[in-house]
Amino acid sequence: MLNKLNLKSLSFLYVVLLLLLLTVINSCEPDEDLQFDPISSQPLDLNSIVQDSTYTDEELRALLTEEDSIKVLIAAGKIMDISGMTVAKDNPKKVYVHYMPWYQSKDYDGYWGQHWTMANQNPDLINSDGLREIASYYYPIIGPYSSIDPDLQEYHMIMMKLAGIDGVIFDWYGSKDVYDYQLIKQATESFMTRLVDLDLDFSIMYEDRVAQNSVDFGMFTSITEAAKSDFEYIQTNYLNKANYLSYDNRKLMFVFGPGSITEPAQWDEIFSVFPEAEKPHFVTLWAANQNVGANASGEFLWVAPDHLLAHQYYYDTYLNTDFVTVGSSYPGFESFYNQGGWGLQHDWQIFPNNGNTFVETLNYTHHEDADFIQLVTWNDFGEGTMIEPTEEFGFFNLQILQQYTGVSYTPDHLTTALDLYKARKLFAKNSEAQYYLDRSYQYIKQSRLDRAKKVIAAVYRRFS
Repeated sequence: MLNKLNLKSLSFLYVVLLLLLLTVINSCEPDEDLQFDPISSQPLDLNSIVQDSTYTDEELRALLTEEDSIKVLIAAGKIMDISGMTVAKDNPKKVYVHYMPWYQSKDYDGYWGQHWTMANQNPDLINSDGLREIASYYYPIIGPYSSIDPDLQEYHMIMMKLAGIDGVIFDWYGSKDVYDYQLIKQATESFMTRLVDLDLDFSIMYEDRVAQNSVDFGMFTSITEAAKSDFEYIQTNYLNKANYLSYDNRKLMFVFGPGSITEPAQWDEIFSVFPEAEKPHFVTLWAANQNVGANASGEFLWVAPDHLLAHQYYYDTYLNTDFVTVGSSYPGFESFYNQGGWGLQHDWQIFPNNGNTFVETLNYTHHEDADFIQLVTWNDFGEGTMIEPTEEFGFFNLQILQQYTGVSYTPDHLTTALDLYKARKLFAKNSEAQYYLDRSYQYIKQSRLDRAKKVIAAVYRRFS
């Protein structure tokens, strides 16, 4: 359901290749053209932001005066800000995104976390282009960040809504204080209020190998007991949330594998933590359901070396079963682990191919039959599968996603979300400016993007 792409800023060859690709994909229905206007590839420099000259000083002063009047009405209880953000989509297919909540940055946390550094990268080193040395072949357009930064969470979640994403699948490493797993858990939970405020569902992708790590650290005598403890934590702290992802009237959990707990009897014991009527759907990595036995409800597809052949095998195997089927879409795969000193874990790549990889996996024929789609991933920079805006691709992947989901938002609206993040950082210590930026956030939630953009412009004009 991708619309015909009008890629004005790309080379003629790229346009021809992409149009040829879209021609042969039967699931495409060309509608109105998408104007591709990538944002600047320059790194984010808060001290050199050019003010928007679209509006006159008089217009922006009047706008802030009006916002001051609204502030009085809010304080008096005469105006209430809404909770949630309703997004209309032409494509009814549910789209969820795999999310890594595992980053730390020196400016927010006081140190660079290992997922920016791996074993040999130093983000304190800045190259001639103004980019920090990070453990990735790609670079976030806002630079390396902290997962627990509220400004970062606002920015990521708004971008998701504007691209038509319905929810987040958190990569989750258990409840115990082993390695950086506690930080990942805390970061996951720090998103909860924002998810509710923007009407985003969430689910947990359990990494079962963490149970073995808990045993190795002497916390448990068996991996089964370690996993049971993690599942009890999930049951108590996540499954009871109103926005926890459900499918067919049951909560939905994922396991990345399983790779360590591979006996159905072990999983029978682990699932005993749930009352029979409350057992969630449990979706394994493809070709791994036999390790879980009767507890498996389905399998999800992932990035594989044979690329679309894996898609074909997956759908040929599971579409005619009662299993939950989860389609996979990704922009590419280019692991930095060997370059970053973590060892050669993958000796293969799937290159972005000027956006064609994301297009072809989104448009894969059988996606219409999958129960929903998992985007792989929002922000795994270490494996090069991220769709969040980067220096290399700008908003391109999110523009493609906007076409697939059929939202009414445009690339200019994505720019507004980025501008809000920039303003949050530039005026971080200015409470008055932050109030107006809070108002801009409220307008984005109401889909009043023009108003949100104008408020941000007024903040720059008044406080710069």
